[in-house]
Amino acid sequence: MAESAEAWERRSGESSAAWEAFACYRDLGLSRSIGKVAERLAKSRTLIERWSTAHRWVLRAEAWDREQDRLWRAERHQAAREVARRHARLASAAQSKIVAQLQQLDPARLSPSDVIRWLEITIRIERQAYGMDLADTTANSAGPEATDVSGLTDEERRARMEQLRRELESRIGTLGGEQS
Repeated sequence: MAESAEAWERRSGESSAAWEAFACYRDLGLSRSIGKVAERLAKSRTLIERWSTAHRWVLRAEAWDREQDRLWRAERHQAAREVARRHARLASAAQSKIVAQLQQLDPARLSPSDVIRWLEITIRIERQAYGMDLADTTANSAGPEATDVSGLTDEERRARMEQLRRELESRIGTLGGEQS
């Protein structure tokens, strides 16, 4: 048998029985031991130790563990990228729907606190999806008192709504410019 490129694969000169024993050892993971292999395969511990030494089981198993860890990290990285893309698409779709809804609503019927909340949430989600610094959005937010409109007159609420609409259009224009 030709020498394999991967340490955990069957080696040249390794018998089928020795290979089976190594595979058992390798697959035991962190709890692997010569004694467990001997017990599981009903072989003498001396024989298993001889095979282990001759075929460098410890080094091969370590290489296997590193490869499994590398594969797991790559899989997690890819999954995280897919989640980020999906969240970015969802946030963008939500923003588009909110903007469309805002354009159709009579400002007198829309609560300014709702507009602020929707805007902040969708911007935060989108920024998180792209790994952008959230401090930029939270630093510009004046906090809960900025959304309290209970003490405003109808005229003041309309003026605040118009201010929010302009701010929203400005932010959307900025976001659209970043995508180009």
